Amino acid sequence: MKAAEPLVLRCGQKLPNRIAKAAMSERLGDAGFAPGEPLARLYTRWSAGGSGLLITGNVMIDPAHTGEPGNVVLEDDRHLPAFAAWAEASKRFGSRCWMQINHPGRQAPRTLDAAPVAPSAVPMKGMGGAFRPPRALTANEIEDVLDRFARTAALAERAGFDGVQIHAAHGYLISQFLSPRTNLREDAWGGDAERRRAFLVECVRRVRKATGAGFALSVKINSADFQKGGFDQEESMAVAVALDAEGIDLLEISGGTYEHPEMAQSARESTRAREAFFLEYATQLRDRYEGHLMLTGGLRSVDGIRAALEVSRVDVVGLARPLAVEPDLPRRLLDGTSKAAIEAGPSTGIDAFDRALAAPWHELQLHRMSRGEAPDPRLGALRTAVWYLRDHLRAGGRARRGG
Repeated sequence: MKAAEPLVLRCGQKLPNRIAKAAMSERLGDAGFAPGEPLARLYTRWSAGGSGLLITGNVMIDPAHTGEPGNVVLEDDRHLPAFAAWAEASKRFGSRCWMQINHPGRQAPRTLDAAPVAPSAVPMKGMGGAFRPPRALTANEIEDVLDRFARTAALAERAGFDGVQIHAAHGYLISQFLSPRTNLREDAWGGDAERRRAFLVECVRRVRKATGAGFALSVKINSADFQKGGFDQEESMAVAVALDAEGIDLLEISGGTYEHPEMAQSARESTRAREAFFLEYATQLRDRYEGHLMLTGGLRSVDGIRAALEVSRVDVVGLARPLAVEPDLPRRLLDGTSKAAIEAGPSTGIDAFDRALAAPWHELQLHRMSRGEAPDPRLGALRTAVWYLRDHLRAGGRARRGG
């Protein structure tokens, strides 16, 4: 099975197999934005599960701008021993571990960010007032954000992580720079497709300059935002080609934003049937992209993984929510003891409720593993909803008090 084959990246780093644990939001940072034993315990579990690569959930570059209660932030060396312990735990059983680094931009809840920033002052729509309207970043502030990405990457390397993934998807800050809906600038950072991608390209260059030759650099981009007048597939492919020219080690393909969360679900039955949400895009991009590609979203079975690796010719497949329920699924898929992930999730019989509860249901499984407990596929919807509300209220209150 091709999934079992190692992969040597452009930087010389070797992944032991082609199955990656894709990023999921853990929200397990402490009151000072540091990782602790719960994150180390969770990632030890995943490392033992057989994934060749573990990509962390969001690590934010600025404590003034976080995307969720419980986010981890890395901006200086004050918590470096805790980050080193997290990295060591993640690699204990042979996995590589990369830190996903991010800035939320306008996707910062009003309970966490009193003054969100973005490329342009374009507010979120249809989110029930959960997000404050942002103000546009100044040119000097853009330079500071770019330097913060580079500094966080350098600190991740010092802590022992094997690489970083720059999050340029899902409607966060870099995704906002890429989209003509949210980037209305007319300076060096916006005005046409080439200038809209300038922030991401410059971010890649500064991260590369700040880190060593064998340190992996990945980028996660949207295949599209799935919004009229937004970042579309043709522009996405142009961004991918530009990143290929920069020599990045792995490009992960996803899609959607908070306003249109295509990354979390697919409306089309045909897409669900073939598993991979963004397979068509990956197949088209393969003929234009020479570097290594990673496909995440909807994959659940040996057959789906094989199709992605052998038919669409991607190099790495990412599994996310299935590993919240079966952390050892990669090992069992690779050794033939499993053919597919189990079907699990909230089940109220009301489709809208089940979709709304899917993310917190899977997040609660991560929190169970962080305490040393086993995931519970039978976890009920009501218990999930109560936990989620209590946890967010508690974390939000802590954030408002300044930790």
